[in-house]
Amino acid sequence: MRDLKHLQYFEDLLQQANNALVAQAKADGKVCVAYTCENVPEPLLNLDRAVSIRLTAPHTGSLDIATYYMTALLCEPSRALLERAIEGGFSFADCVITPDGCTMMNRAVENMELLQTMGKDNPHFFHEYMEIAFKNSENDVNLAVLQCKNHILTPLQENYGIDVSDASIRKAVEDHNRLCRLIRAIGDFRKEEKPRITGYEFHVLCLASYVCPKYLILEKLEETLEELKTREPDERSYRARVLLVGSEVDDSGLVKLIEECGAFVCCDRFCFGSYPGRTEILLKDDEDALTQVCRHYVQNCQCPRMMNQEKVYSRKQYVADLAKEYCADGIIYEQVKFCDPWAYERMLGASMLQNDFGYPVLSVDRPYNIASSSGQMRTRVQAFVESIEIKKLQRGGKA
Repeated sequence: MRDLKHLQYFEDLLQQANNALVAQAKADGKVCVAYTCENVPEPLLNLDRAVSIRLTAPHTGSLDIATYYMTALLCEPSRALLERAIEGGFSFADCVITPDGCTMMNRAVENMELLQTMGKDNPHFFHEYMEIAFKNSENDVNLAVLQCKNHILTPLQENYGIDVSDASIRKAVEDHNRLCRLIRAIGDFRKEEKPRITGYEFHVLCLASYVCPKYLILEKLEETLEELKTREPDERSYRARVLLVGSEVDDSGLVKLIEECGAFVCCDRFCFGSYPGRTEILLKDDEDALTQVCRHYVQNCQCPRMMNQEKVYSRKQYVADLAKEYCADGIIYEQVKFCDPWAYERMLGASMLQNDFGYPVLSVDRPYNIASSSGQMRTRVQAFVESIEIKKLQRGGKA
């Protein structure tokens, strides 16, 4: 296939957290709201002049300094973010909002605050820590509303004069939905027998939608969607189609590695992927927008921290449904090293998807930066692809 016109542009944006579009947003007078977890309602971070920037640490190397503060037993993403913050990589942030999605990420942000890694010259800078639900009842929705008022809306209004009215929230949701429609429409081309977009290309576009100001990338995403409508796919077919499930994948090199082994990543269900993160929020007129946004995040959350039995088992059904919709031959359950919530989810999910739903499953833990163990991961993925091919032959199909 010919190269996508804007692929290099989006790849360049992923090379550092303080990318060219973040700098442009600052020059435009925007308030950059940094956040660390998918459980924070994203539209509420994009009200009025505010723009959400998800914190990542591209090309992570040594974690020695962060490990000194947090120990080697905490997950690599939390240590990578602290390391990058200490290096000054998040100087663009005007505030940081983080929920107690896990204690490790909370610990990282607490250290950022204690070490004053951001906002030294900004008297309006603030850190906020949110309590989030463990279940999906209406009581949990009420908790989410209270937390969003206290830790997002009020601080943004008081410190930066951000309009947090119902009309402002509805406008932010409208913009959010426009982005979601674009990402999902682009991702739907992965359903084709001969897909006209690779899993790697899609991952680059989707990740950029989290780490860049959205108003600055919409035009190029629209152009990419139009380009894909007439793009001719490669004649060669992949050896297998796989669904990638698990914790955040900030290193697009992981998806590239999988596809170099002959497995097409046909769908993504991980933290900050298109599922469920790029799902439209449908608002009604008979209830305030804030409550509806919070209900959407509580009810549609696929995070393993949701503990009620209905959620525990529905997460596996959700994965199985996606595998069927995208015609996946197998599932890769991945988890960043030392991520406790996803460690338990990976163990149970890999077992259930294989035994109850009949899908071949590869279960792996991995470093935050895949380059540090690419050889081992490549070997495991290659063996998984070969096992899928053998199963196809045993069933009398084509490998």
